Amino acid sequence: MARILIVDDERAIRSTLKEILEYENHQVEEAIDGAEGLEKITKNTYDLILCDIKMPRMDGAELLDAALKLGVDSPMVMISGHASIENAVECIKKGAYDFISKPLDLNRLMITLRNALDRSSLVEETKVLRKKVSGVQQMVGSSPAIGRVRDMIEKVAPTEARVMVTGPNGTGKELVARWIHAKSNRSQAPLIEVNCAAIPSELIESELFGHEKGAFTSAVKQRKGQFELAHGGTLFLDEIGDMSLTAQAKVLRALQENKITRVGGEKEIVVDVRIIAATNKNLRDEINKGNFREDLFHRLNVIVIQVPALKERLEDIPELSAHFLKIICNEYGIPVKKLEPNAQQLLMQHDWTGNIREFRNVIERLIILSGNEITSKDVEAFALPSKNV
Repeated sequence: MARILIVDDERAIRSTLKEILEYENHQVEEAIDGAEGLEKITKNTYDLILCDIKMPRMDGAELLDAALKLGVDSPMVMISGHASIENAVECIKKGAYDFISKPLDLNRLMITLRNALDRSSLVEETKVLRKKVSGVQQMVGSSPAIGRVRDMIEKVAPTEARVMVTGPNGTGKELVARWIHAKSNRSQAPLIEVNCAAIPSELIESELFGHEKGAFTSAVKQRKGQFELAHGGTLFLDEIGDMSLTAQAKVLRALQENKITRVGGEKEIVVDVRIIAATNKNLRDEINKGNFREDLFHRLNVIVIQVPALKERLEDIPELSAHFLKIICNEYGIPVKKLEPNAQQLLMQHDWTGNIREFRNVIERLIILSGNEITSKDVEAFALPSKNV
């Protein structure tokens, strides 16, 4: 069901359209001219606006202009008489979705409305996805430990220095990488993330450097690698301690020469990327074991940012609790739940071996299983259920 506004000075047309649309289970509101229509779109949100062009006080073209200035992104379908087709075309050029000629054709009307509503839905989904993909999450906390991380980011981000981000799993190393990129001179270029631990060793070279058609059995077409895709921007190599020695050698060459060669190819391709690497391993131990190249380590280890474990910044838990309560409750479309002070104290006593990732999961669990206020009993019962088994 969509919420639709009809703006037309002819009562008969408004009544006919309203009857048709309500029969299709849409919620319909009316405005007798552009001025009343503007008042309504200023106060309310609509999935679609049907607007006549010729009206007293404020016509449809003027209403369209005003709506665009207000940032209204509801699709507007203009209703035009034969004498106002040129005006309708001008409205389309300005940003109207479509126009329908009078006398109204029912089939044309329903097709146009369905397409406009589908477009509106896609636009909204795209906005949400863009926020999820490109939005940099907030770095929450006021503790000295997280303050040092922020200070390092501010100093390092504007430079071209390579950065090694270290710390246990779940502490937010990828968030640090995103903030470095967002505050860098490369922020308008891509940030490409590669999880080296998630890619099989036999595929990591193709993933990083790309491949030519026929380079191996499944290489049915040429493919660019992540180094090429990150050209001009930042390449984040997460869990680099799990990268194969063969791939490490090629990464080292790419860093030394700023050139790569696709798997199965001979042509050298110039790349300009800033490298941020992350690991939860002690790379010096990995070097001693023969699992990591020492020369690559020194290439990457220009600036080190150590992300603290949650147990090293327990004073941030009240802020983190409020942050995740708000975010998760908003995601579920429910009022933000409160956390009882005693419950807060219990959370600060937990051993957060999974760090921020575990903490967020626990808050989500408490939101789902608790009442309007999360109590200490809820924390005891649901925070670490494995202890109650």
